[in-house]
Amino acid sequence: MARKRINSSVIDGIDSYIGRRLKLRRDMLGMTQKQLADACNITFQQIQKYEKGETQISAGRLYQLGMVLDIPVSFLFSGLLHQTPASDFVSIKPSKETKLCSPNKNDPFAKNETLELVKLYWKLPNDSMRENIMSLLKSMK
Repeated sequence: MARKRINSSVIDGIDSYIGRRLKLRRDMLGMTQKQLADACNITFQQIQKYEKGETQISAGRLYQLGMVLDIPVSFLFSGLLHQTPASDFVSIKPSKETKLCSPNKNDPFAKNETLELVKLYWKLPNDSMRENIMSLLKSMK
């Protein structure tokens, strides 16, 4: 089987996307870059580079970040648009219609109001209040 090549701009786009997802989760937890860096035993500048997509994140570091942020590693990839069968995985050719790493407009995690809602929810003083809010929201669907 011949090896297929993947355009480096696609890789850069994926790195940027993962960085945005990393920042989203860190913000959801109200965690600073320094706190995340300290938990991973790296510098906050490295976290900045990850979040901006300037530096690729190794598999081991992805796993560590997932553990610290209490998410599966798949969370960081969630929402990437182009999925193909394994045999075609590296033949991704984004067209003008398909933007590989653009946020999905239907993804609630791509919206600022979702982040704000999550932050406010977790600022509630106790589990009972959170349960009441959850019941209220469920009754409104």
